Amino acid sequence: MALSTSKIIRIGIPGIIISLVAIWFIVTQIDLTLFLEALRTARYVYLVPCVLFLLLGLVTRARRWQVLLNDALVLPRAFRIMNVAYLVNGVLPLRIGEVVRVYLASHGEKSVPIPQTTSTIIVERLLDLLAVVVMMLMALSVAPVPAELQRAGMISAGIAISGFLLLVLLAANRNFLHRLLDQVLGKAKQEQNSLWQRFPLRQWLDQFLDGLMPITQPRKLLSVCGWTALSWVLSTIAGYWLMFAFFEQGDIATTMLYIAAAAFAIALPAVPGNVGTYEASILLALVAMGYPQSGATLAFAVMVHAVNVFVHASTGVIGFIQEGVSLGQLRTGVQQMNRQ
Repeated sequence: MALSTSKIIRIGIPGIIISLVAIWFIVTQIDLTLFLEALRTARYVYLVPCVLFLLLGLVTRARRWQVLLNDALVLPRAFRIMNVAYLVNGVLPLRIGEVVRVYLASHGEKSVPIPQTTSTIIVERLLDLLAVVVMMLMALSVAPVPAELQRAGMISAGIAISGFLLLVLLAANRNFLHRLLDQVLGKAKQEQNSLWQRFPLRQWLDQFLDGLMPITQPRKLLSVCGWTALSWVLSTIAGYWLMFAFFEQGDIATTMLYIAAAAFAIALPAVPGNVGTYEASILLALVAMGYPQSGATLAFAVMVHAVNVFVHASTGVIGFIQEGVSLGQLRTGVQQMNRQ
């Protein structure tokens, strides 16, 4: 949203290529006639509990964000801002929805400083990454996980744990960071470098660290981790119910693996909505758990994606209406925030 059209096109070219390769792989491996038949005969009644649990999962994620913000936002507003961000993430590249979340949280009756919101989002992403790795490891205890997912899981676990420890270290050493910043600003003043003195860096640093404070407080950290775990449990239950729409039985281990695989796929460059890569990752997970490459498995992968898009699109549109902003206003606001 803060990117020009030409930049979005340049950034999107690798994603288009990757998505097309994924779609070509799927089409060449699956009988499309059987795929359409599987969609026709699916038991769509199981979409109802799936959608309900996905909605509950969004509420728990909003509550987690509220805890990280030290209750600076009321739960309904945290919920709708987060839903708007998820919707924007689905249609624009580079997780632009997170920029939108920062902007919306910094405006309104109770505003949250931009650096504080930014640090809470970083904590969220690291916790989610750890949760996905744990889910993959739990699935690994039941069946062999594809080498691609194992590598992705190991790398992600290292990044998440290192990043989380770094954030805790930063939050616990505010005075040291103040002294370090004062030294940098002192040198900049001696060198008559006005660029460093133009911005309220000390204030921004404090606001960023304010967003990290909950993870240094055992009770709040436990609360944040609890809401994170509950969110992923609800997502797993939703995915488990959806399996009954296409298969005779559901399987928790399979559900955890395909959710983890889809989470890793979202990190890959792709067209908006991760079309192709999302479905291919789910197919890879299902085959690893012993499911055949068939029309039913592809239909299931497509339905998983479609249900998630439906939930995020509907809640996102409602969030836009409740926030009283249009796409044009949001784009202008985000651009102004970037310039500031």
